[in-house]
Amino acid sequence: MPNIVVVGTQWGDEGKGKVVDLLAPHVNVVARFAGGNNAGHTVVVGREKYVLHTIPSGILHPGCRCVIGCGVVVDPGSLIEEMESLVQRSVTLDGNLFISKNAHLIMPYHPALDRASEAMLGKRRIGTTGKGVGPAYVDKAARVGIRMADLLNEGLFREKLELNVAQKNRVLREIYDAQTFSVEEILNQYLRYAGWLAPYITDTALLLSRWIDNGYSVLFEGAQATMLDVDHGTYPYITSSSTTAGGASTGTGVPPTRIHGVLGVSKAYTTRVGGGPFPSEMSGAIAEEIRARGHEYGATTGRPRRCGWFDAIVGRYAVRINGLDTVALTKLDVLDQCETVKLCVGYRYRGEVLTEFPEDENVVAEAEPVYEEVEGWRAPTGGAKNEADLPAKARRYLERLEELVEVPFCLISTGPQRDETILCEDSPLLRWFPSVRSSLT
Repeated sequence: MPNIVVVGTQWGDEGKGKVVDLLAPHVNVVARFAGGNNAGHTVVVGREKYVLHTIPSGILHPGCRCVIGCGVVVDPGSLIEEMESLVQRSVTLDGNLFISKNAHLIMPYHPALDRASEAMLGKRRIGTTGKGVGPAYVDKAARVGIRMADLLNEGLFREKLELNVAQKNRVLREIYDAQTFSVEEILNQYLRYAGWLAPYITDTALLLSRWIDNGYSVLFEGAQATMLDVDHGTYPYITSSSTTAGGASTGTGVPPTRIHGVLGVSKAYTTRVGGGPFPSEMSGAIAEEIRARGHEYGATTGRPRRCGWFDAIVGRYAVRINGLDTVALTKLDVLDQCETVKLCVGYRYRGEVLTEFPEDENVVAEAEPVYEEVEGWRAPTGGAKNEADLPAKARRYLERLEELVEVPFCLISTGPQRDETILCEDSPLLRWFPSVRSSLT
């Protein structure tokens, strides 16, 4: 059975949650490998909308085992709140949810450091969610982080907590003039969390290895996206984890030799949240129109997303960095009313046209988009059951996108509902999951 990675190809919010939800019935396990509760995957099931922040999107399918891997940083309070919300909506967690004992904890001082640091950066601020995700990864890299397994050992937890609180309080007090924290208050709060989470904490790398040995198929769910990767994104305006396909191995303990393919998810246009360069960004009325039609507001923060035209330079870069086999394209319907649709096919920088994504942040910041313009289709795409049902101009737009990113599309999404999805002809998905055809056609 194949093990497939699902990653975002842009700056996040591409619709990975919907794609994972669609594929979850065809796999045995969904494993989240990066990020924290700063990510929000929205899944619409009938009239019900679920916003998942830490738990993998496969949890909505009974019998699908969901893993929170070691590459994820976990805010236990937020996770428990999410778990309670799902249980109240009759979602079964026991026997279906597993948390890596090596996943690091977001502690109360992490959001405080996050917000204080952002405030001090001024115009260089990153635009973080303030959830403490970055500082938690800082502690992980500095080898002073506290892990899920530590919650189960009160003596060790107290020892690590005392050392960290002493250090963090000094930074908060002397550098940021911010509120400090009490060891006992955090200890008492987190030991209560331990009581909740202990049944779910386990050696997930070992579980995944055994499941794969037994023929189980694993879908690796990414958070954020390629252009926010700590190594390959638009640094420093990135997240703090490995969001690209390589992170699936480091974030779960499954070696790359046991992964069989990579599926990218992309919008038919582009969005990003927070600061940083965005070459194909729209402005004015068209940006507001796309934002309204696409409901482009953060699932976690509610912040309005910046909107831009499809960036083929970013798309090709994501194909190369992730080794994408295919792409699922979402939100085609948002462009239905556009008279003209633009495609960014290059960057103009100091008289030169670049066709590969530049690594220099100053070049990206100064680059001007080179656009192709195509005629809009001015007709609804929602309700189409196959590609032939789409307006001819919409089909030509899709064909041009495939030419530019140089990999085939496997799915076209024309709305948030599960059935608002087209399985592309000769979809590469069918090599991995032949049963997808019957569920989407």
